[in-house]
Amino acid sequence: MLDIMKKRLIIFAWALCLITIAYGQKKEVHILSANDMHAAIDQFPKLAAVADSLRTLYPSLLIFSAGDNRTGNPYNDLYEIPAYPMVALMNIVGFHATTLGNHEFDSKAEGLARLINMSDFTYLCANIQADPAIGLHTFPSKMFDADGVKVGVVGSVQLGTHGLPDTHPDNVKGISFAPVMETLAGYEWMSQQADVTILLSHNGYDDEVKMAQAFPWADIIIGGHSHTQLDGGEMHNGVLVTQNANKLGKVTHITVVLEDGKIVEKKAENIDLTKCTTKNPVVEEMVRYFNNNEAFKRVLAQVTTPFETYEELGCMICDAFCAEAGADVAIENFGGVRYETHPVGDFTVNDVLKLDPFRNDAVMLELTGEELQQMLIACHDNDGNNFPYVGGIKCEIHYDKADTKKIQKLQLFSLDGKILNLKKKYKVVTNSYVAAISSSPRKDQGHSLNRETTDLIMKFLEHQGSVSYQGVRRLKFIR
Repeated sequence: MLDIMKKRLIIFAWALCLITIAYGQKKEVHILSANDMHAAIDQFPKLAAVADSLRTLYPSLLIFSAGDNRTGNPYNDLYEIPAYPMVALMNIVGFHATTLGNHEFDSKAEGLARLINMSDFTYLCANIQADPAIGLHTFPSKMFDADGVKVGVVGSVQLGTHGLPDTHPDNVKGISFAPVMETLAGYEWMSQQADVTILLSHNGYDDEVKMAQAFPWADIIIGGHSHTQLDGGEMHNGVLVTQNANKLGKVTHITVVLEDGKIVEKKAENIDLTKCTTKNPVVEEMVRYFNNNEAFKRVLAQVTTPFETYEELGCMICDAFCAEAGADVAIENFGGVRYETHPVGDFTVNDVLKLDPFRNDAVMLELTGEELQQMLIACHDNDGNNFPYVGGIKCEIHYDKADTKKIQKLQLFSLDGKILNLKKKYKVVTNSYVAAISSSPRKDQGHSLNRETTDLIMKFLEHQGSVSYQGVRRLKFIR
């Protein structure tokens, strides 16, 4: 009997020893994160190679996106099933989850629902509530297992001044949104159940720093929306905040070290995909297939001097609106110009569709000079305090010195420098997004020209044959 007891004690001691050793061991969680990929499918062979390499070292690697996976590349956005190439490529790379960016709604709720059903990864967004009839299969949060470590992830999308993500209001019909900070405050419980808690956020750097201050129970914030390039990550209130610029120039490798079930170290380092030479051959072949559309390569005009600023391209867009719609004035929102530079040489269909990827309708309004003035201010106030680009006029924008985001005075001038007659009526052309978000007191809410804005730009370029906008400026800011 004593021998049996001794054996049992020895077995128990060994078991206790093994448990103690196992519990005392360090464990690591490795995460590969991207944000604001904006359909940069040409970078995916390199991204896939990086993911393959990290998975070889860390088999439990988790891969997350902080939203805006689509919009910015016609080969993706105008595919037979819009944005399917990105979903297919994210599937093969092995993404585990994405949050919703504002541009995930660019093919409307029904289009997003279709993409979600084709995705092998989860869509996480806590501050969204959709009509069940739409079939938008998103989840507020999810727990992932990384070799026995529980990783809890909560997603959220930014909201603009109208309480909606920055997309055309028609794109989110049947969907309601709750305030981000108020919503996330209800997820502290996640930190009590998870070993590592992550906020997967498409809200922008400034708001993500505020989240770190408000929610110290979060361990990591993987951010997006503002395209802020951080050097790896930043610590704010003990929370590691990460984000990269857009279009997959860089991704982030996050390492979390746990000891005795507690986080003892967390760090983030950038991986520069532009310097990577290794490519996944299968993914490379997929990208080649998706890029096989000769119609996008058609040359529309020659660029004789390089475009070097967003405003130069914005002025060209507005001139196209005026010329092709027969308008006196044109407005293009700040965020509607999607790249900053274009070299001397061919300006192709693909270039236009990348410059203006939203497939907005052209809208014509008849406004007095005063109504035009009010609409420009409303566009600024409802588009992240960014003043729109213009055609047919010049603008002098005076900001309030006490509140540097508030316009104190706006003066309008003709292109030859004369003060605009505020009582006179003008034909004003813009895109349907600007018409929708610019809540201003005007009699004419506008009517569609039944033409997409990209059609106006392409026709203008064809009619011009060559374009030069070097040094063109129509906005003067006085702060």
